[in-house]
Amino acid sequence: MKNYASLLLALIACAACGKTQGDAGTGTSDEIQPVIGAHTAVVATRPFVETVTAIGVVTQRPGHFAALAAPAPTRVSRVYVTLGQRVKAGDPLVEFEQQSFDAELKSAEATLANAQQAYDRVQRLAGQGIAPRKDVEQAAAMLAQARAAQVAAQRDQQLSTLRAPIGGVITVMDAVLGASADMSKVLVEVTDPDALDVMLQLTPADAAGVHPGQHVSMVAGQSLNGEPLGDGRVADVGAELDSATHTVPVRVTMGRTRRPLRVGETVMGSIATAVHPHALAVPIEALVPQGEGYQVFVVDSARVAHARAVTVGQRGETYAEILSGLSAGETVVTYGAYGVTDSAKIERVKP
Repeated sequence: MKNYASLLLALIACAACGKTQGDAGTGTSDEIQPVIGAHTAVVATRPFVETVTAIGVVTQRPGHFAALAAPAPTRVSRVYVTLGQRVKAGDPLVEFEQQSFDAELKSAEATLANAQQAYDRVQRLAGQGIAPRKDVEQAAAMLAQARAAQVAAQRDQQLSTLRAPIGGVITVMDAVLGASADMSKVLVEVTDPDALDVMLQLTPADAAGVHPGQHVSMVAGQSLNGEPLGDGRVADVGAELDSATHTVPVRVTMGRTRRPLRVGETVMGSIATAVHPHALAVPIEALVPQGEGYQVFVVDSARVAHARAVTVGQRGETYAEILSGLSAGETVVTYGAYGVTDSAKIERVKP
């Protein structure tokens, strides 16, 4: 019995010893700082380009495209071109039924001849004192009206075959053989593919800092990560607000592009509105949202990260301007900042 009691006391002592060691181990674990792998960068002053970004659409340049319709109600009798075809100035595009235009011209010419005869007769009689002066004035008015009708009929007869007024590419073709056509519907559009602009839509606040001549970088799609297209210049800034979109139209004239642009293509433009030559800037990925503002993680000499609130100025494609909260020469966490906690140990990872 004595041996059994001794054995029980020994087991209790061992259990107590094990619990003490476990508690000590847990306490040590809580004091270990987490080690996080991340990229870092040294804060430095640099020229910072202030930019405004906006979505836009490729459009024809005024004076470098033509929209053509029938000169009068008629029917399509022949179609010479197809969508996307390149044409030269003067090439036939669409022909309408000729009979009605020929008949209209003959009728107008006959009316003009009769009006000319009537005017000559009244003029002669007035010279003899037989016809009153008001008859001469009336005959002159009828003659002028007949001449205008003859010119209009002659013009319609010439337009009974639509011809390309400029060289370019067919960008609209709605003419169908045998279908009716009138002046209200555009049948053919010809666009000069070497004279395309981009129409950006900016908020009134952003448009206030945009002026003709400013540099614009253009990419395809609706984000800045799209395919680079080339550079352009602001041609003009609209003076009127678009009532539908509540935006200000800004026309950009493109220079040489990396590939041909297409009318109606969606693009994204970045307009350089100002340059700050000695701005304090950090990579965009260093910014971590905190409430209504931002914070960064500053790494000290012991490689420990400390959260610090910063005031952000303008933001570019890759860098953000810091107005307060940082000093040149400090090191901040960049890529991986979202996974960092305050007082974490930073293990620098090579890019």
